[in-house]
Amino acid sequence: MRGFHFSKYNPDTEGKTKFDQLLNLFMQLLTYTSGDVGETLQWLNELDKQYKLTDDEYGMGDFIDDLKEKGYITDDNQRGEIKITPKTEQGIRKQSLEEVFGKLKKNKQGDHKSFKPGQGDESNSDTRQFQFGDMLEQIDFTESIRNAQINHGVESFRMQEDDLAIRETDYKAQTSTVLMIDISHSMILYGEDRITPAKKVAMALSELIKTKYPKDTLDIVVFGNDAWPIEVKDLPYLQVGPYHTNTVAGLELAMDILRRRKNPNKQIFMITDGKPTCLKIGKRYYKNSFGLDRKVINRCMNLAAQCKKLKIPITTFMIATDPYLQQFVKEFTDMNHGKAFFASLDKLGAFIFKDFESGKSKTVF
Repeated sequence: MRGFHFSKYNPDTEGKTKFDQLLNLFMQLLTYTSGDVGETLQWLNELDKQYKLTDDEYGMGDFIDDLKEKGYITDDNQRGEIKITPKTEQGIRKQSLEEVFGKLKKNKQGDHKSFKPGQGDESNSDTRQFQFGDMLEQIDFTESIRNAQINHGVESFRMQEDDLAIRETDYKAQTSTVLMIDISHSMILYGEDRITPAKKVAMALSELIKTKYPKDTLDIVVFGNDAWPIEVKDLPYLQVGPYHTNTVAGLELAMDILRRRKNPNKQIFMITDGKPTCLKIGKRYYKNSFGLDRKVINRCMNLAAQCKKLKIPITTFMIATDPYLQQFVKEFTDMNHGKAFFASLDKLGAFIFKDFESGKSKTVF
């Protein structure tokens, strides 16, 4: 009897050069080291010693030379260090997008469509009969010719108004999103790295919007004792600091950004792992890390209510399991009529992307 022998298949290395294999690992490590090339290469060398990633034909020195030659890293002569290039920054975003999307089981395309038919900017599969006032460019000539052949025959072919078919179009709902990322010290406390998954999600979301939804806008706000905007290109370098959690400052900045956006559909995504613990009153910081401070919480609730009036839903992704913190998030969400997800780190990306896609498909432009 003839049989078959199946060898082990490794999808990560099959058909890839040694450089491509090392590049994938290099990109992953850069996210953990916040873009520090020197530290990344040290980690890579340690992994090479343990797992024999290189061989006599292609060593780590060859890989570093190739990184420079292919434009992934460059020497900063003024500081005497090596830094990554915009090409690498984009590569990290693409890799994050592939990593997050690769975990999703997509049931539908989720293409930001509204449910308002008419003279939109994207055609769908539905057709209808021509009506007075329809534009010439809306006519589906293939379907119209087919109708004419059926109605009048091939030998006496002619096309009348009743034969014309109109291709329906959908408006694509344009959305302005602000992604708030907590960079307080608790994001790396208790031996758990929470900032890296948050960065990966932010990079993946920015790459998705840039490539698939170019009419949308994404702004990124980080908040600790204060809040400030950062560029997409700065995401790989993002680090936590010795900060408290000034959620109020983050929300105020997010609202200010969205106020200047012309899109009618606006939303805030907030990734946080802890309770609000800080306010800035004039030049003074009011801080309380012990429990939920009424003064801080009330300011947060007021902003949630303001966002509701402005029709800005807030979706909170809480990376914490403390019951009293979950209760605070529930009350905050009820005040805004938004949504809340208590997400584990490994499923954070799936939660955010599914909510982003499904939310857009339900938005009426």
